[in-house]
Amino acid sequence: MRLLIRTLQRIAIFAIGAISIWLIVFVVFDFADAELPIYFALLATYAIGAYVILPYAVRMGLKVLQRRRVPSFTLAADGLPADPVNLVLVGTLDELRAAFASIGWVEADKLNLRSSWRMAKSFLFNRPYPTAPFSTLFLFGRGQDIGFQKAIGDSPRKRHHVRFWGRSMHDVADVDSASFWLNTDVPPPGASVPWVGAGTRDTGFGLTSLTFQITHATDSDTNAERNYIMGELRDADAIGDVVSVEAGDRVAGHHVNHYITDGDVAVAPLGKGAALPTG
Repeated sequence: MRLLIRTLQRIAIFAIGAISIWLIVFVVFDFADAELPIYFALLATYAIGAYVILPYAVRMGLKVLQRRRVPSFTLAADGLPADPVNLVLVGTLDELRAAFASIGWVEADKLNLRSSWRMAKSFLFNRPYPTAPFSTLFLFGRGQDIGFQKAIGDSPRKRHHVRFWGRSMHDVADVDSASFWLNTDVPPPGASVPWVGAGTRDTGFGLTSLTFQITHATDSDTNAERNYIMGELRDADAIGDVVSVEAGDRVAGHHVNHYITDGDVAVAPLGKGAALPTG
């Protein structure tokens, strides 16, 4: 059975790769070549292939391989591993917002042209921007639903920050099916769900290894940042008891018991004295 599953996974990944190449060579290039001079057609084909089609293909391939578990890492837009998943808070979106407001963290602005330009200026001139936007990372096939941050001093280059993805668990009966893990639906408003988080601490700025884009440098000890975030929430009575989940353990509660990770994940219910569901 294991060999069959592995074979099917390889076939699926090969198919994703083949379709991607076909799209790049026989669709994108043919269209660009018909509309643009050859040099611009090649440039447009490269840009669409490298920044749109191939990153999506990589994310789809990883979802096939990680179908029955929560990935240990989020993914960047290029499909490469990014910030690790290290905490889960269970509750509604309003409860999540209230919890971080109680410890003085602010919600990040949405990433758009205006906020990106403001962030670039604050980054370059080292001016404060407390609600600076986050770059988009991917989990469950979509970018983060919400993010919170706390500046370190007045510099926009240093901050505590965490991204969250809500995960509806109404379809837990289908957890063994590919459709469950490929579902990119956002939880409905007011639903009490697990908010899967990736918390890290920015320490300065650097360059990405492949594209040489300017980005934040991140402290490598994400366990320390996870403990810091959960400690602040606990001290503010914003969460209940914290459960530390090791690799392969099942989290108590009907809503989150299918989460499996390769590293430790801190799990807690939102609200003073709240408890994880036990159904």
